[in-house]
Amino acid sequence: MINTLYLPEIREMLASDDEQGLNEFCTALHAARTAEFMEGLSSAEAWQVLLATDATTRVDVFTYLPEQQQVDILESADPQEASDLIANMPHDDRVDLLKEVEDVSVDSILPLLPTEERRDIQRLSQHPEGTAGAVMTSDMARLPETLTVREALEEVARQSADHETIYYIYIVDEENHLRGLVSARQLVTNLGRPNKLISDLMERDLLTVTDTDDQETVASKVAEYDFLAIPVVDSEQHLVGIITHDDVIDVLREEAEEDAYLAGAVEPLDETYMETPWYTLAWKRGVWLTVLFVAAMLTAAALKGYEDTLAKVTWLVLFIPLVISSGGNSGTQSTTLVIRGLTNKDLVPGDWLKVVRREIITGLCLGSFLAMLGFFVVRIVQSELTTQQALVVPITLLSVVICGTIVGSLLPLLFRRLGLDEALMSSPFLTGIIDIAGIVIYMSVAIFMLEELGGGVGAG
Repeated sequence: MINTLYLPEIREMLASDDEQGLNEFCTALHAARTAEFMEGLSSAEAWQVLLATDATTRVDVFTYLPEQQQVDILESADPQEASDLIANMPHDDRVDLLKEVEDVSVDSILPLLPTEERRDIQRLSQHPEGTAGAVMTSDMARLPETLTVREALEEVARQSADHETIYYIYIVDEENHLRGLVSARQLVTNLGRPNKLISDLMERDLLTVTDTDDQETVASKVAEYDFLAIPVVDSEQHLVGIITHDDVIDVLREEAEEDAYLAGAVEPLDETYMETPWYTLAWKRGVWLTVLFVAAMLTAAALKGYEDTLAKVTWLVLFIPLVISSGGNSGTQSTTLVIRGLTNKDLVPGDWLKVVRREIITGLCLGSFLAMLGFFVVRIVQSELTTQQALVVPITLLSVVICGTIVGSLLPLLFRRLGLDEALMSSPFLTGIIDIAGIVIYMSVAIFMLEELGGGVGAG
């Protein structure tokens, strides 16, 4: 919902060219709040507001505007003004933004940037989506290993205004190979030894990632070790960037959103729900609905194969939903637990045998409990059945729950082993598989109990 509190005042200041008032509006609040109050403005109006303030504040507020509004501003603003804005933006943010801007606008902006900034953008843009290189920033503090503590502090003070974070300071050799790391705290606490070399203070055993690593793996490392940032190196150990904790939060949120979509049998959206056209929504949902529809057809085909049995023993139909839902629900529980274990690195595909053992025991426990409940339900709903006939449902429940727990736990491990996203084992997809298995088990138990053991056809 758009906050319209200050819109009349902002538009009045725009109409009267009140640059001082607009500047005060931009600087009075946190940049995020300022951007929130500007959401009701057109892109042209928002840009006029930003032009009234200093370059630093302009960038701060601009980065909090909705992405589409940022894109519209860059595509409509004067190329020189847009290039000045881009030059002062965080390195990783500007690369992501320029990917969304029309090529014509990008081609008019890039030549106006300083050579080093332009090369940095082109270098970061070359990394494939989903890799560490695509989310890293080259905006970091780095020092040569030959400096003393005093010289290092002086250099850090000089660089501090230009870098996203200076808590971690990376030490490199003459060829930009990563040699170690010192923190700002280490430098400050060694002020009493100003001539001490930082090479004697730095930590050499560093945890690094390469620019080709999967972004989800990198995010897990940062979260596991509680880093503020992690260095990114290339195949030759050259320092090429860092990934900061705020970028990790974005990655984790992106991965969580993707898993949530897949768990609901929806192809992940590139934009927000409201920004995605209806036909795109229909396509992304339709793909999975088609897959699930095919699975449902297979379930129907499985039922048709037992049409004669169902025609003779009609009471079996009453308990089909009970049987298949129990199997699907138990399978979904197992899948959720195993996916969580894989995400937290509590499990690896090689643990499949241990997982199966645990799930069989769990399935026996849960299946036995549900079987007892099922027996009483059958006795209440179909009181005229014999004991042998009534046992069809509880035996099936026990078998289906065990099947569900085993299949639900093994499929995510198999997908991880194959290099696929285990979240593809979404609840609807897994339920479709268990439905078919449940029908086959149910009817096989029924045929064995009622025909092979002479249980009769029961009440029709």
